[in-house]
Amino acid sequence: MNTFITTAVFPVAGMGTRFLPVTKAGPKEMLPIVDKPLIQYVVEEAVAAGIKKLIFVTSSGKRAIEDYFDRNFELEYMLEKKGKLNVLHTVRNIIPSDVKIVYVRQPNPRGLGDAVLCAKPAVSDEAFAVLLADDIMEYAHRACLSDMILQFQKTKSSVLAVEKIAPSHVDKYGIVSMMQDPVFENQIDGIVEKPSPEQAPSHLAVTGRYILTSRIFDMLENTEVGMGGELQLTDALSKLLSFEPVTVCTVKGRRYDCGDRMGFLQATIDFALKRAEFHNPLREHLNKLLQNMKRNHPIF
Repeated sequence: MNTFITTAVFPVAGMGTRFLPVTKAGPKEMLPIVDKPLIQYVVEEAVAAGIKKLIFVTSSGKRAIEDYFDRNFELEYMLEKKGKLNVLHTVRNIIPSDVKIVYVRQPNPRGLGDAVLCAKPAVSDEAFAVLLADDIMEYAHRACLSDMILQFQKTKSSVLAVEKIAPSHVDKYGIVSMMQDPVFENQIDGIVEKPSPEQAPSHLAVTGRYILTSRIFDMLENTEVGMGGELQLTDALSKLLSFEPVTVCTVKGRRYDCGDRMGFLQATIDFALKRAEFHNPLREHLNKLLQNMKRNHPIF
């Protein structure tokens, strides 16, 4: 088996209902964190980890994603004519020249498992990564996906990114249970989709990063539609445990759930504060707001 992961799948076909009405007219994945859309942060993480083939699983109304990653010669000509060379360099280099993009359609909104299955013709028989644009990661050192690839090279089987969460939030995630006598370090023996706090086997939640072997497609094709009328990737992963070991890799750093409006707002503020041109004026503005709140003055 080739232990190099060079293909990544990005399921971007969702309707973004938690961000209505803005997502009525455009993809949620194109919402900006400061001046880059959500999807670009995730793509940059994949490319930094060595990914050379990007497979976007789209649906109707997602044309803006294709346009964003395509060349815009009119815009480039205008920027060059006006001498805005730094901006020109940025828009020309959103994707490195050696990285290829493939688009496939998910005809019906049947969940994450179905989106992954739609990518099967473009993946081939190699292991591949799956990255969800809802989860934006901020790392102090190496990205979680890079750690997951290193782990895959040892186990040659599927790897899931996990994060320890509060017990009250387990009903929002797939939750894993750890094997007592594992063959590999961090091996799991079970996974369940959105359990109640009383039924959760642990507080380790699967986040938006996966490395999956091509065997997952067989599992998905033989999995019944589950919760919410969707084909659940979690159910297929549960079946996969009978055929190969599955391990987990703990996220080291900060994860922003940008599929949630509060998580999106937190990411926007935090990422802006890391930018030199925004740090001081934004901090001054936030401090002023806090002072007004303490004095019970109107914020605006």
